[in-house]
Amino acid sequence: MQRYNLALIGFGGVNRAIAELIRDEHARFESELEIALRVVAITDLEFGSLVQDDGIDLAAILSMPQGATFASLPGGDDEPRNEWVIKNCAADIVMEATFTIPTDGEPALSHIRWALESGKHVATTNKGPVALHSSALKALAADHGVRFEFEGAVMSGTPVLRLAHRMLKGLRVSEIEGILNGTSNYVLGRMEQGLTLDEAIAEAQQLGYAEADPTADLGGSDVRLKVAILANEVLGARISVDDVVTIGIEGISAEQIRIAAQEGRRWKLLGSVRFDGDGAVKAVVSPAALPADHPLAGISGPTNAISFTTDLLGSVMVSGPGAGKMETAYALLSDIIAIHQNEGQRWSGDTERLV
Repeated sequence: MQRYNLALIGFGGVNRAIAELIRDEHARFESELEIALRVVAITDLEFGSLVQDDGIDLAAILSMPQGATFASLPGGDDEPRNEWVIKNCAADIVMEATFTIPTDGEPALSHIRWALESGKHVATTNKGPVALHSSALKALAADHGVRFEFEGAVMSGTPVLRLAHRMLKGLRVSEIEGILNGTSNYVLGRMEQGLTLDEAIAEAQQLGYAEADPTADLGGSDVRLKVAILANEVLGARISVDDVVTIGIEGISAEQIRIAAQEGRRWKLLGSVRFDGDGAVKAVVSPAALPADHPLAGISGPTNAISFTTDLLGSVMVSGPGAGKMETAYALLSDIIAIHQNEGQRWSGDTERLV
């Protein structure tokens, strides 16, 4: 049995879901996975910070009312103190799930660097640091003998990165195409049913599919980060986010959707990356009216899907949830499992891929 001490950086939906899993399923993890998980630190903008090296009572923390802070608890403070906690707590793995600025990856980027430099493994759901700084962060992890894991950065709990590396071994992947943003997919589907763009966005926000500011979803910048990750981690490219040509769905009119429906076509926001005839990588985010027989045309609602074009199997598609608190928490759990399975191994450098 291997015990891992965890630090939860950010205590919003995803890390709260991880805490719930540890509280409720610890016996199953111990018997089936042979790992014991203990949370020793939590930081959060609202709650502050809490460090208890002997383990935090998760049931008590999860029942704290809104507006409460950790200040009254032993080892608690009403300030997050992220840097101090990450560098000084007794965690083996830092679970990074904070809000991140997509243009520079902060503050998650700094959280990840502090953890790796402190000799701690990192599991993150944040796209920005992976899309913008993956090579440097993997090299930093290698220098300190720890792991940098990020399965949840592309399709939440649906394990597309590990599927590509483990299940598609021996195949040459020449193209990846997918519906990688559930919000835009939901909005386009509701517009097919007669809603205006604004009405569809408002409904998506009410259901929790869209943020208060849905610009990143509708404008394609969320998918752009994911396409860059897929290009670099699966195809072995070395492209930047700026190399991904990006067009969102804001310009798709109700009339275009009506005409497409009459022709048996459905509008989807697609992210794709492929090798062209010269071996160069072409990465694009753009809406397209797909024919009914296209494998991605039937993907509805907030569901995500990816199709891998391979030399021996043709197209291989995987679909699943691209969002959700518990679904994304599972991605972090899968990262912990990967760290456990690879304990003691090091990244071999800039060309090493997530396996």
